[in-house]
Amino acid sequence: MPKRYSCPVELTVDIVGGRWRTVLLARLKEGVHRYGELRRLTPGISEKMLTQRLRELEADGLITRRDLGTTPPHVEYDLTAEGRTLIPLLQAMYDWGAARAARTGTEVGA
Repeated sequence: MPKRYSCPVELTVDIVGGRWRTVLLARLKEGVHRYGELRRLTPGISEKMLTQRLRELEADGLITRRDLGTTPPHVEYDLTAEGRTLIPLLQAMYDWGAARAARTGTEVGA
């Protein structure tokens, strides 16, 4: 039986909530990235957590994982059509964060 939510925002937060899920989706909003690129673009995340979050996002149908079948292994991640529907939300979060950082003098890396 599907989970029942009391509010659409609750569903949204359940799907994209969490620091790393949202950050990874925001990075993939920029385009296709390999695992190593995502690791470099996401300082502070452990390899175990990165792998776990990528698997969750794939299971939720928000990203695709493509194994290029090479040695050494190269894997690419991209947003699915469903994942791309989050781009306006992710952009709004980015814009708000950038404006907040400017208002408060908070340093934010690129």
